[in-house]
Amino acid sequence: MRGSFSTITKMFSAGAVTAGLLMSGPARAADDTIKVGILHSLSGTMAISETTLKDAMLMLIDEQNAKGGLLGKKLEAVVVDPASNWPLFAEKARELISKDKVAAVFGCWTSVSRKSVLPVFSELDNILFYPVQYEGEESERNVFYTGAAPNQQAIPAVDYLMSEDGGSVKRWVLEGTDYVYPRTTNKILEAYLKAKGVAAEDIMVNYTPFGFSDWQTEVAAIKKFGSAGKKTAVVSTVNGDANVPFYKELGNQGIKAEDIPVMAFSVGEEELAGLDTAPLVGHLAAWNYFQSIDTPENAKFIADWHKFIKNDKRTTNDPMEAHYVGFNMWVKAVEKAGTTDPDKVIDAVIGVSVPNLTGGYSTMMPNHHITKPVLIGEIQADGQFETVSQTPGLVMGDEWSDYLADSKDLISDWRAPLSCGNFNVATGKCGGKGTN
Repeated sequence: MRGSFSTITKMFSAGAVTAGLLMSGPARAADDTIKVGILHSLSGTMAISETTLKDAMLMLIDEQNAKGGLLGKKLEAVVVDPASNWPLFAEKARELISKDKVAAVFGCWTSVSRKSVLPVFSELDNILFYPVQYEGEESERNVFYTGAAPNQQAIPAVDYLMSEDGGSVKRWVLEGTDYVYPRTTNKILEAYLKAKGVAAEDIMVNYTPFGFSDWQTEVAAIKKFGSAGKKTAVVSTVNGDANVPFYKELGNQGIKAEDIPVMAFSVGEEELAGLDTAPLVGHLAAWNYFQSIDTPENAKFIADWHKFIKNDKRTTNDPMEAHYVGFNMWVKAVEKAGTTDPDKVIDAVIGVSVPNLTGGYSTMMPNHHITKPVLIGEIQADGQFETVSQTPGLVMGDEWSDYLADSKDLISDWRAPLSCGNFNVATGKCGGKGTN
């Protein structure tokens, strides 16, 4: 994993129809409230992951209103359902901004949904807080990335698996859903593995569609690839409800963690809640938060969540924590700016620090990515994760990969006078190529 010094050096080298209108508190005139958009799939293949994020945002808005709201006004949540339909995300984003006049939007999970809405936020000059790990290779003025960049999840996960503690893995299966996040992440990981001396024949890459359910052939191929006598691991960027039959088939074919461990980037407590976890014990996930983290901040968050949702069995997960951090950053930036005007808030968010749930403070950096701890967790029988590895401090998100030729010379810094998301330090010009 890249040291924080190199990250700092790089960063600073340039110097369906609406699902419902949900309101916190009694109805008020529109001009007496600040509207907050929630853009998460409540139906379709991604509902398994995104519905909880909608609920988490409603809780955060409710809590802020209990504190007196923001700038003397109550917050009003506007919830839409883009229904796991990527073009519909753009339509719903436009509706939230143009029709509902939201001050900011919290939403998206998949990178294809995020890519779909980018032109809308740029054109209409609004703000998106994006809470999920992603492939990097992007830094947009109107987006704040509160999930992990590859150097905050994918690279540390591979480093762990390569280590003695992680099993000294020699062969690698890169298994993903067929869209931009897995493909770009795996492109970075392939380059990284080869730079570490892994031969091409020891890397297997496979993609399946969203909602894929017939995993027998794919899992058999993984089993065969892992029978060559070298320690093998699966790095999984499988997304959405396809994870349920994937893990079931691993169990059906007797693939145990001690034989071929699976390191997942998109499986958390919420996804495990629908599975028999007994055959999955010991498989791994890389995140920046686990429900099992033992801090006062996390204990309070879990208690507040269970009280709000009225169900003590509902889990918390990493993207929920990312929304917690992002929402509190937005609130603090609005208070700092004295307005919800997007241009002023965009400038105000940079440098804002708020508590995270692992016991530290996360800061929004000039590249619109935040500082985060990196955690590796083992699945337990109760569907929770036991942390087996954690960075000693926070890691700054690096949006442009050092392992891709078109990206290694790019940086992002949205402060004046640079104000550029893809500045090429080799040419001294804004507008570098990148990979996506």
